[in-house]
Amino acid sequence: MSNKYVGAHTSISGGVENAIFEAMDLEAKAFAMFTKNQRRWDAKPFDNKTLDTWFDALHKSGIQPKHILPHDSYLINLGHPDEQKLIKSQMAFEDELNRCDILGLEKLNFHPGSHLLKIPKNTPNYEELIYEAEINTLETIAHSINKAISRTKNVKAVIENTAGQGSNLGYKFEHLAYIIDKIEDKSRIGVCIDTCHMFVAGYDIRTKEAYDKTWQKFDTIVGREFLMGMHINDSKPKLSSRVDRHHSLGAGEIGWDAFEYIMNDSRMDDIPLVLETIDKTLWKNEIKHMYKLQR
Repeated sequence: MSNKYVGAHTSISGGVENAIFEAMDLEAKAFAMFTKNQRRWDAKPFDNKTLDTWFDALHKSGIQPKHILPHDSYLINLGHPDEQKLIKSQMAFEDELNRCDILGLEKLNFHPGSHLLKIPKNTPNYEELIYEAEINTLETIAHSINKAISRTKNVKAVIENTAGQGSNLGYKFEHLAYIIDKIEDKSRIGVCIDTCHMFVAGYDIRTKEAYDKTWQKFDTIVGREFLMGMHINDSKPKLSSRVDRHHSLGAGEIGWDAFEYIMNDSRMDDIPLVLETIDKTLWKNEIKHMYKLQR
């Protein structure tokens, strides 16, 4: 029996339970989802009928809660420099954690945040100003997570690495480690690594030598015990481009070898490995192909 749990980010259109049904159609062993409209701040509480349908579908699917990786709203910025907008994000993040807990889920995946500072590169002391903005924002992100964790229960906050577009933080392993170091309850924090984001941020995984070097860095800087999920994507842009554009597996700059390494790496045992590739019609075949890569 495989120790890998591969799936895709499925749709909640028409109800959260539909994410489960789509995962079943894909013959997936894991999936990701939103618990509400990801482009809205507000959401109706779950009613009893919705919850009954959800838990019945989950039981029938055989998919375990630990292999489901819900994602929070794209509107949330836990490092927002504006106090009122930061508070709004913090409240929304807390609500997302509670929604996951109500659904019996164990993790909430989220992008760490952005400093939103726009400074021309020819500005004197540009590097110093950006560095200061990054540190201040990482501190704010950690404070936001601590606040949310202290006011909720059970669900782990799982930070996703980013591509590093614009002022988004989390593209360096050091960013992830900095945040984790500041979290008071380490049992409630983890990391999701997106292969496309990793690659365009400058971490090569295309050859066995490069793959091993990158993951040894992760183990040393972040710690493999914090790896709680992955997004499995090829990349349209080249290495170190800092541009976030996913591609179908094997069709981009990363290629199939990296995904074979993942499927034979014990680091990725028993965690959700979730496709966010660009062609949903290929997902079922991509999932099957991933399992064929296991030796």
